[in-house]
Amino acid sequence: MNNARELYLAGFHMATDGAAKSDANLAWPGDYPATSLAEYCGKLVQNDYLKATDLQRILSAPGATCTVNFTAGPPATVTLTGRSALKVYKMKTADPSSAIFAASSNYIYNTPLSPTAVPFSDKGFVVVRKSGDADMYEKNQATIAGWGNNAAEFQSKIGTLAGAVDGTLPSGDGVMVLAGPE
Repeated sequence: MNNARELYLAGFHMATDGAAKSDANLAWPGDYPATSLAEYCGKLVQNDYLKATDLQRILSAPGATCTVNFTAGPPATVTLTGRSALKVYKMKTADPSSAIFAASSNYIYNTPLSPTAVPFSDKGFVVVRKSGDADMYEKNQATIAGWGNNAAEFQSKIGTLAGAVDGTLPSGDGVMVLAGPE
């Protein structure tokens, strides 16, 4: 959870600076056409919100080693190889504070956890929302069924997908997640 929060704080600082400076390149991951985790993380490293070595530590966990390669450039580039322990959602400035910013990579929105997911299997998952609050959840809380089939409670506790309508609970991340290194 600490790694997910650290990634969030870097993203928050970048998006806040971008808003203050009217710089569209410094934004939440869904506010510009980033499609990959490497592209988004590249912006964090290139603009000194994170160091490449810190990013490698943040994206790795037991069973999921994500290697970060940084080339100073110009242009500076970041490439990711291996498996990331975290995934980042294409959340935008316009999304509510309950929108999910990042989650452990074993979590797929409103889908039961898999016992073979790497890392963390079905032991539980972590979610960080746009508001900055983060929580750890048990495997039975991964779907609406774990919240008494109450969509409002599921969305208030777990969060919403970027651009989702309140009360609408799709299963799966769809195109709302930045593509990981695998």
